[in-house]
Amino acid sequence: MTQLEQIKKLREQTGAGMSDVKKALEDGGWDMEKATTLLRERGALKAAKKSDREAREGIIGSYIHHNGRVGVILELNSETDFVARNEEFQRLAKDLAMHIAMAAPRYVSVEEVPSEDLEKERKIYIQQLLNEGKPQQIAEKAAEGRLKKFYEETVLLEQPFVKDDKVKVGDLIKAAVAKIGENIQVRRFARFEVGA
Repeated sequence: MTQLEQIKKLREQTGAGMSDVKKALEDGGWDMEKATTLLRERGALKAAKKSDREAREGIIGSYIHHNGRVGVILELNSETDFVARNEEFQRLAKDLAMHIAMAAPRYVSVEEVPSEDLEKERKIYIQQLLNEGKPQQIAEKAAEGRLKKFYEETVLLEQPFVKDDKVKVGDLIKAAVAKIGENIQVRRFARFEVGA
């Protein structure tokens, strides 16, 4: 495979810009796997740099489950309306709304979890562990591990993505930030379920 073919193939696979792909291939000794890893690492760095930029544009995404019993409305923000009209951005909004319908998170981020809810959960976990005969110190440490599980069940950005459970929703958004080149944030969502 020629260098030009490698650039084209890697660009199709990752969606990264031409110059980023070429640089990653050069830095990785024209090894496709190494170049892909470099692009992912650099993409995560770019996403981190963009995370503090203001995202005030965006769209309202929605999803109604096929049985008509669950529906979601989601506000997904970007920095510009140009990106908000992007097909990939709109697909992300749809995927996130579908994920919310299936996984039923209660909060967008860990920071949104009220401290009283967190403290209540922590006390429940500690008491469960004490009831199992664990010493107080061990129970307190183990409770922190169980809080991670609580976050995975209730916080959108910490949940495994329903279409690919090896990827957290937060990482999915970071990948989109790296690919699209703008800060992307889930501002809020509402999930409705018949009879709930």
